[in-house]
Formats: sequence, structure tokens, C-alpha cells
Amino acid sequence: MSTAHVVIAVKDLATAKTRLADSFSETDRARLVVAMLQDTVRAAQAVEAVASITVVTPDPEVAEIAHRMGARVVADPSPDESLDSADRLNSAFSAAVTSALTEDGHDIIALQADLPALRTEELTQAYESARPAARSVVADHHGTGTAALILTAGTDDLTPLFGPASARRHRESGAHDLVGEWPGLRLDVDTLDDVRQAYSLGVGPATTEVLRSLGW
Repeated sequence: MSTAHVVIAVKDLATAKTRLADSFSETDRARLVVAMLQDTVRAAQAVEAVASITVVTPDPEVAEIAHRMGARVVADPSPDESLDSADRLNSAFSAAVTSALTEDGHDIIALQADLPALRTEELTQAYESARPAARSVVADHHGTGTAALILTAGTDDLTPLFGPASARRHRESGAHDLVGEWPGLRLDVDTLDDVRQAYSLGVGPATTEVLRSLGW
């Protein structure tokens, strides 16, 4: 039975993954961001419990790609440009969650868009481990960031706190810490070392195609 909605927030391609700027051109970074999103969405779509996926983004190219993949697209709420990237991300997640909850109140999985090594079974296991009527957090591979935040029926306040030390802040705000190996789920990509780790772990077909075209 499909009981969960996945929500994913994606920046505009021109400003995405700036920490990879020394290793990838702007064009290649954009290609990589799109590819990682595609592999993340495909892995999530294959989870039996997932009813739908919502992508919130200000970027028309990302919106078109997400739409072609069968995702619902929500326009970025366009917060004040003076807000930092973490606040903009949290605002975007909140907009997507509001859209999904308005529809039917299913469980929500707020998922990072840059999980190219994500395995469907990992997300399935994390979701099945989530506490009922509560928020649960999956910390990233560093133990400091958040790879996924899960909201189960019975509570309607996701309270996204993505950004620096988000795993700790999510726990302090009442989210339960989920324990599991799940290396692909925990491996969000921000740095060149992250790219290398994901590639070694095994990335999805879209990311593989981009990296191999760049000589990997």
C-alpha cells in the first residue's frame, strides 16, 4: 500500500554545488546535479510505500525534468534573497510538505536531492523504521547533516531544520534518530571526496553517465 509522499528541494542550477567549483565547470556541475536528482527520484519511486514525489525548485530545467519523471512540481516560494541557503532550503521543504499534506495527509519523507548511490531498499528500511506519529531523522555520512526527515501520520509539523549541524538540531527539536547502515541513503554529495565515495559505492545510471563522460 502506498502511504508516503517524498518531497525533494532543488536549488537553481546556477548556484548549486558551489563546493565542486574547483573540480567541475558550471555546466558540468549542473549536469551532475540533474543526474543525481534523477537517480534519487528513481530510487525513491521504486519504494512500494511511496505514493508520489514532489519536487520544489525555482529552476525551470529542473522542474521540466522532474515533471517528465512523473513528479509533482511546486514552485519555489522565493523567499527573501537575504536569507541564507539553509533558510531557503527549509522554506522550500515547507512549501512542498504543505502541498503534499493538503492533498491527503499521508506520511512525508523529506529527502535530499543529491543521493546518487541511494538504494531503494535503504529508503524502504528507513521509512519502515520511522517512529509512528512522530518525526524521525536519518543523519548523513558525517553524522552532522540530515539525509532524510520523516513525518508519520498523527503529527503534521515537519519543522525542517536543514543546514549546519542539522542532525543534532533535528534531534533536539524532538526527532528520533534512526539507526541503520544505509550507506547510499546517508551519502549526500557536496564535495569532490563525496563524489568519489559515491562513485566507489555505486551510483545510479544517470550519474554514472555524467561522470564517465568526464573521464571517471
